[in-house]
Amino acid sequence: MSQLVKPHGKEQVLKPLLLEGEELKEAKEKAETLRKVPIESREVGDTIMMGIGGFTPLDGFMGHDDWKSVVTDFQMADGTFWPIPVTVSVAEDVADQLKEGEEITLFDEENDEAMAIMTIQEKYTIDKELECKEVFKTTDLEHPGVAKVMDQKEVNLGGPIKVLSESFYPQEFQGIYQRPAEARAIFEERGWTTVSALQLRNPMHNSHAYLAKVAIEVTDGVYIHQLLGRLKPGDIPAETRVKCIDALVQNYFRPERVVQGGYPLDMRYAGPREALLHAVFRQNYGCSHLIVGRDHAGVGDYYGPFDAHEIFNEVPEGALLTQPLKMDWTFYCFQCGEMASMKTCPHEEKAVLDEDANHVSGDRLLLSGTMLRKMLSEGKPVPTEFSKPEVIEILREFYAGLTDKVEVKLHGAATGDAAKKKKS
Repeated sequence: MSQLVKPHGKEQVLKPLLLEGEELKEAKEKAETLRKVPIESREVGDTIMMGIGGFTPLDGFMGHDDWKSVVTDFQMADGTFWPIPVTVSVAEDVADQLKEGEEITLFDEENDEAMAIMTIQEKYTIDKELECKEVFKTTDLEHPGVAKVMDQKEVNLGGPIKVLSESFYPQEFQGIYQRPAEARAIFEERGWTTVSALQLRNPMHNSHAYLAKVAIEVTDGVYIHQLLGRLKPGDIPAETRVKCIDALVQNYFRPERVVQGGYPLDMRYAGPREALLHAVFRQNYGCSHLIVGRDHAGVGDYYGPFDAHEIFNEVPEGALLTQPLKMDWTFYCFQCGEMASMKTCPHEEKAVLDEDANHVSGDRLLLSGTMLRKMLSEGKPVPTEFSKPEVIEILREFYAGLTDKVEVKLHGAATGDAAKKKKS
C-alpha cells in the first residue's frame, strides 16, 4: 500500500478524465459530429489537468454555485477545498445556440485539436470584477491574470467532460511532462514517502538550489516541477529551463534525491491563491510538501513577499494534506561566504556591485529570476554568486538567439524594496 500522501478530495483516489483505448477512439469519432466550441490556452491546460488527474476530484468545468463558492469561500458547493475557479467561457451568441444537456466538442483552435467532449449542465454569467478582487486582490488590467479574466467570453458553461487529448505536451516535453500517476510511481520506486515540490517558472538559480537542498534535508526528495504552459512576455521558455535544471542536478545534487517533472498549465499569477492551487495539485502528484518561498506565483508588486505563507494559515484543518515548507527570503551573503536567509544571517547591509558584477561593498546579494532575466537580456555581467556558470552559459545562448527583445521590469520583490512588507 502506498505511503505517499493521498490524492485530494473526499474519495482520496486519482480521478483522471482522459479516455483510453476503444473508448477514446469512439469518442474522437463522436467529437467530429458535435458542435465545436473554441477554448483558450488557459482552458486547454485546465482540460488536460483534469484529464490526467492533476485536478482531482473535478469532473468538469465548474457551474455557478461552485464558481461562487470557490471565489468567496475557497471551497466547492459540496465543501471540497478548492482555491481558484476552473471555468470555460463562450461568446454570448454561441451560448444562445447551445442547450442544456447538449454535448459539445471543446476545440483548441491554436493547435487544431479536439480536447474534450462536454455535456452542458449549465449556462451562466459571472461577476468578473468579484472574481478578480477575490482571487487576484486587484482589478488592475496591468495584472496579467486580471486581464485574462476580464477578457473571458460573456457566458460560462458548466458540466462534466471526457478528455480526448494531452495536446503536444507528451511529445514536445518527452521525459519531463508527467501525469500524477507517473510521478507517484517514480516516488514509490525510490522508496520515498515524503516529497517536497519545488514550483518553477524561472530558470533555476542559486536561491532555488538552496531551497531544494534544504527541502531534501527534511523530506526524502525534491520534485522539481515546472510549468510547461504559457507565460507572460519576457519569461524564459520551458525547454531552456529544463537545460538549466539538468545542468544543476547533474553537477551539484545527488541525482537519486531529485525528480524533474512538468505540468501543462498556464500561469495565473494569482500569488497566494495560486500557491494554494499549487499545493492542491501537488497533493495529487504525491507531494507531501510544497516549497513556498518569497512572492510565490506573484507578479509585479501586487502581493507582499510572504502573503503566500500567511494564506496557508487560513486553510481549515484537514482540507489540504500537502503542507507548505515556508522559506524566508534567501540571498548570497558575502560576509558569511554562502547562501543564507533572513532567518539565519545577521548581516543586513545590501550588497553593491560594480558594472562588471564585482563585489564593492555590503553583504546581501538578493537573487531573483526577474533580476537574472534583466541582467541577461541587457547583456550585463552576472555575478558568480547569482547562478552556476553552466546555467549562465545556457541562458546567454538563449538570449543571443532572440530576435525580439522584451524589456524586463524589476519590482520590489526582486530588488529587496519589498522587504519592509516582510512578515515579523
